[in-house]
Amino acid sequence: MATISAGIATSHVPAIGAALDQNRTHEPDWARLFAGYDWTRRWIADEKPDVVLLVFNDHATSFSPALIPTFAIGCADSYLPADEGWGRRPVPVVEGHAEMAMHLAESLIFDQFDMAIVQEMEVDHGLTVPLSLMFGQPTLWPVKVIPLAVNVVQYPPPLARRCYALGRAIARAVASYPQALNVQVWGTGGMSHQLQGPRAGLINKAFDTAFLDALTRDPAHLEGLSHIEYLREAGSEAIELVMWLIMRGALGEQVDELYRFYHVPASNTAVGHIVLRPRR
Repeated sequence: MATISAGIATSHVPAIGAALDQNRTHEPDWARLFAGYDWTRRWIADEKPDVVLLVFNDHATSFSPALIPTFAIGCADSYLPADEGWGRRPVPVVEGHAEMAMHLAESLIFDQFDMAIVQEMEVDHGLTVPLSLMFGQPTLWPVKVIPLAVNVVQYPPPLARRCYALGRAIARAVASYPQALNVQVWGTGGMSHQLQGPRAGLINKAFDTAFLDALTRDPAHLEGLSHIEYLREAGSEAIELVMWLIMRGALGEQVDELYRFYHVPASNTAVGHIVLRPRR
């Protein structure tokens, strides 16, 4: 059967992708951030996952306020990098795992999660930036990717508790897939940031640090937080952090923290990154 071997969470700031694409990673403004991912790049090269279930949010490329599902799973064979207004990123086409994705969709729907099934989707920085951070700039991505898009753009987004429960359902779905595959689950977005209004530029390092601590040791606390608590403490865009809880829910009750990195700021966002291993 397929096995979830690890979980990764990371911010997905679009400027990170631009810095990579423009060969600016060694500039003083960027060097420390990219150095913070060196450990994970070495680690994942040894881990060699077969499939990454990548939880992200679309930024008005494939979805819009006219039509935005709460949870959508990509079941296509491949996904083009999106043009977000300044051309497509010069990164490889994302190869999917359609057979496993359809198995997950069926299992999750039978487990009472009403997933939207997407057969055609372009993927923006929310998905491609995490891939670049973990794998650099290869000719082909070394993993197949199952995109799982979460609405954290149009009110109301899903509750933290619902996202954590979805992660647990994903664990059951992966365990029931008959092929022996090494699967990782990634949660993306965050950490604290607000892009508009009187609090634009807000970063709350204390909240972010407490969130990273609880992600390992007390996820029940995080799933109990309301929308308002996330927004008040960490800014309007920090609601993206509920996507990290999908990853955490998929890992089971006990995890070991393998690595952590935190950096302020990238653009106007607090960048967080953590690698977790389920405790068998």
